[in-house]
Amino acid sequence: MTGNNGAGRQVWLIHGWGLTGAVWQPLTDRLAARCRVTTIDLPGYGDSPDDGRDFQQTAQALADALPNDCVLGGWSLGALLALQAARLAAGRVAGLMLIGATPCFMQRADWPAGQPSALLDAFAARLAAEPTATLRRFIALFNQGDDHARPITRQMSASLSARSPALAALRRGLQWLREVDLRQRLTDLDVPTLLVHGEHDPLNPLAAAHHLSLALPQARLAVIAGAAHAPFWSNPVLCSQWMADFCDRPAHH
Repeated sequence: MTGNNGAGRQVWLIHGWGLTGAVWQPLTDRLAARCRVTTIDLPGYGDSPDDGRDFQQTAQALADALPNDCVLGGWSLGALLALQAARLAAGRVAGLMLIGATPCFMQRADWPAGQPSALLDAFAARLAAEPTATLRRFIALFNQGDDHARPITRQMSASLSARSPALAALRRGLQWLREVDLRQRLTDLDVPTLLVHGEHDPLNPLAAAHHLSLALPQARLAVIAGAAHAPFWSNPVLCSQWMADFCDRPAHH
C-alpha cells in the first residue's frame, strides 16, 4: 500500500488481475494534486503477502480498512472487489469510481456481456509454465482496439514487476473472475458512482458498463473514445480530470 499526504478526500485504488498497484501510475500524480491517494497491492501482489483469502474475505478486509468518507476506486477485477467492499463498508464509502468494470466477468445464459470460459481456461493452463509471458499476453489482449494499443502494451509490459505476483494469487483471481456475479446485489449500493469505460473494451464490453449505469442507483457513465480496457492509460489527462472532479463532489451520507 502506498499513499500521499496531500489535501482533499481520501481515495483508495484497487488494481486488476495480474498487475500491481503501480498500474495506477498514469493517474496518481495528477490525482494527488487534489486528493490523498492510496494504491493497494492485493494479497500476493507487490509487497503484500499472500494470505489465501477468498473473494468475500478479501473484500471484507478492504472494507474494514477503509477510512470514513473515502472514495473507493477499482479497475477490472479491482472494480468487482470495490463493489463488494463498498457493500460491506457500512456507509463509510462516499463514492465509487469503477474503471473497465463489470458485475460479472463470465458469460452466462442471461449475460452475453461476458467472456467465454475458454479464455480463463487458457490463461489458467499457461500460468504454471510461463507466468510472465502469460501476463504479457493478457496485457496485449486487453489493449486490443485502443488507439494507442502498441505504446500502452509496451509500457505496461515493461512495468511488470521483476517479482511476479504469487502464482496462487493469480490462480485465485482467475477463479474469482469465473465465479463472482454481483448483478443481483447492485441496487442496494446507493452511493455516487463514476463509471469510466473504454469505447472499445474487448475484455469487459461497454454493454457491461451500461448495465451497471442502469442498475446502480447513483451511477454516471463516462466513455473514453478510442480506448480499450485501460482508459486511464489511453487518456490519463481526461480520466484523471473526471476522477478528481468526482472526488470533489460525492454526497455525504
